[in-house]
Amino acid sequence: MLKAADLPKRMLEFVNLREQDAFVHMHEKGTATEKAKSLIAAAVERAKNLEDIPTEVVDVTRKALVIGGGAAGLQAALDLANLDYDVTLVEKSPTTGGKMAKLDRTFPTDDCSI
Repeated sequence: MLKAADLPKRMLEFVNLREQDAFVHMHEKGTATEKAKSLIAAAVERAKNLEDIPTEVVDVTRKALVIGGGAAGLQAALDLANLDYDVTLVEKSPTTGGKMAKLDRTFPTDDCSI
């Protein structure tokens, strides 16, 4: 609809009548109607003040820095590497593993932690 009116995407003001009104006032028809009118009137007033913000396209370097070599850090580094990011992993200790490396067994499988 914005495209047909030759308006930029940022000129959209959205009112979620379903979540903010219909579900809340499901058993109060008159209240729901009045609230819907109020929400739409407020959105129209907000829309009057919307301005187009120019979009700038920039080059993105696919690099990531992951701080912490624990279970979460290692998983994040692997996930990013699988998305073709150049990943640098930083860990303050000489070995990775974080708290997991200090555990003998892990729940629920009772496997060795490393």
